[in-house]
Amino acid sequence: MNGPNKDNDILNDRYHIISYVNMGGMQYVYRAHDKVLGKDVALKTPKNNSAQKRFKRSAVVSAKVNHPNIAKTLDYFEVGEQQYLVEEFIDGIDLGQILSTKYKYMDPYLVAKTLHYLAKGIAAAHHVNVVHRDLKPSNVMVSDTVNISGLKITDFGIARMADEELAEAAEGVESTITTSQTAVGALPYMAPEAITTPRKVSVQADIWSIGAMTYELLVGAKPFGVGLPAVAKILEAKKPDFPSFLNQNPQFNSLCTSLIAIILSCLDKDPNKRPTADQLVDACGNICYPLTSREIGIVNDIRYKAWGFITVNGKDVFFNFNSVYGEKPDVGDQVLLAQYPGYGAWRAHPVIKIT
Repeated sequence: MNGPNKDNDILNDRYHIISYVNMGGMQYVYRAHDKVLGKDVALKTPKNNSAQKRFKRSAVVSAKVNHPNIAKTLDYFEVGEQQYLVEEFIDGIDLGQILSTKYKYMDPYLVAKTLHYLAKGIAAAHHVNVVHRDLKPSNVMVSDTVNISGLKITDFGIARMADEELAEAAEGVESTITTSQTAVGALPYMAPEAITTPRKVSVQADIWSIGAMTYELLVGAKPFGVGLPAVAKILEAKKPDFPSFLNQNPQFNSLCTSLIAIILSCLDKDPNKRPTADQLVDACGNICYPLTSREIGIVNDIRYKAWGFITVNGKDVFFNFNSVYGEKPDVGDQVLLAQYPGYGAWRAHPVIKIT
């Protein structure tokens, strides 16, 4: 492994290495303490020679973007032949981890909130002509997994570094696009033009990626699948199917209908027909979704397969199955909910089963 490997390493007389965090397709990530600013930061260093060639350029590009929904690039330096990028540290997990370990899907209110944040962050990047190019759930960090707050898009610079690897993988689709670590992670969210003309990708490729991610958050599956079979489906850009539970419940029908329309507009095969990031921000501003805080509870009683009670912090909260999004919970199941004052007992809405 390149880079620091000791917990007591201090780099550039400033960054005290605390711990190794993880690695992506192009870089190793460490948690470090900035002795000058007195706060923890994310310290990133390239994994290989291919990444090293683009690392400084990528740091300069990512530093151009400044927005609350984007992790800030703070510094770049070299120690010997090793390069380091310093980025804002987000103490949380990424959206990919949330989908794989917490929720199969999110309720439409949280999906709308997440989409709004993503659109705002990407719009800020596009305003300074920066294309992320590798937008996917693992590049979106969330500091509060219950309320999906503190959302920040990461790795703008690293994504720029991945350009060449993604292009090479796409140009040799059958042989490399499912073996390149970078391409495998990006493929389910890649626009058709990112496969057919990978060296001519524009800002509209990020819009496609937002649409694919939003579909996954709402439905619990990737719109075109994974691996090599997904390539043909992406290139065809046939409208993905949406499960019936999105519109069967009148409580969620209106918002789900709006979200489906936005998703389909983002997944248009013609890049010029997709909305801009600014238009996405406006669309999100025109739909209604509450910002009520979420809590975790346990279903303790169900009556007539229609209603019941959830224990939240030692008190009973009433819920009706009409407020459940997706799979119906059983007694003993953990659920995520928002609650409101009600006669006799507080009311839960929405309710979603936690996997």
